[in-house]
Amino acid sequence: MKLNYQIHGEGEPLIILHGLFGTLENWGAQIKVLSEHFQVIAADMRNHGRSPHSAEIDYELMASDIAELMQDLKLNKAHIIGHSMGGKTAMQFAITHPELVAKLVIVDIAPVEYTPHHDDVFKGLFSVDLTSLKSRGDADKQLSAYVDELGVRAFLLKNLYRTEDKKFAWRMNLDALHSQYSNISAAPQGNPYTNPVLFIKGAKSDYLLPKYRDAVLGLFPKADYKIIQEAGHWPHAEKPAEFTQLILDYLR
Repeated sequence: MKLNYQIHGEGEPLIILHGLFGTLENWGAQIKVLSEHFQVIAADMRNHGRSPHSAEIDYELMASDIAELMQDLKLNKAHIIGHSMGGKTAMQFAITHPELVAKLVIVDIAPVEYTPHHDDVFKGLFSVDLTSLKSRGDADKQLSAYVDELGVRAFLLKNLYRTEDKKFAWRMNLDALHSQYSNISAAPQGNPYTNPVLFIKGAKSDYLLPKYRDAVLGLFPKADYKIIQEAGHWPHAEKPAEFTQLILDYLR
């Protein structure tokens, strides 16, 4: 699985991994600043963005994708930042390949199995009639019947693009993400990662909660955490300056 990626800047390698339904483009604000200090490698995960599609997706496979990317780029070590699904991938990668990780940052996700909570999103995405779609506005209108939040719809519709024959299509492999959703909800597996880890939580998010403390420390006994106030599940997008400063302080 040869992932699509972009490289910005020079210095110590820093790999950034996005969440479910995302792309590397979600990290534009952070890439701009972080690439002044690091060689930033932003990747599209399998079945997302411009990376290849596969019928299978789970955290061991996605961790292997990152290991292959590092091998192709001839990287012996890299800092890893992962958000949500990308955060679980980063956890699995660190558990499986601890020797390849310099510093690890996990953004608003815990190493636990979550109950399914994207049903409306999937229903909304499947409801968009790509064959008759005339504009993104039409897609937004169709999606709004299932997804109330304008910001979430805008995030999801970044996956929409026009093909060479001017038809609309999804860049993500929607069928695979839906059929393999239980694997995406699952927890990373393996022996504890015994090096330091920084967990960053959005104060208003319910993804990284006190009840998951034992699960976090069970796999990451040297975990530290920071909370970004007035932020939800996307603290890097909601509070970009504060988030990026936390990253810089930790990695340097």
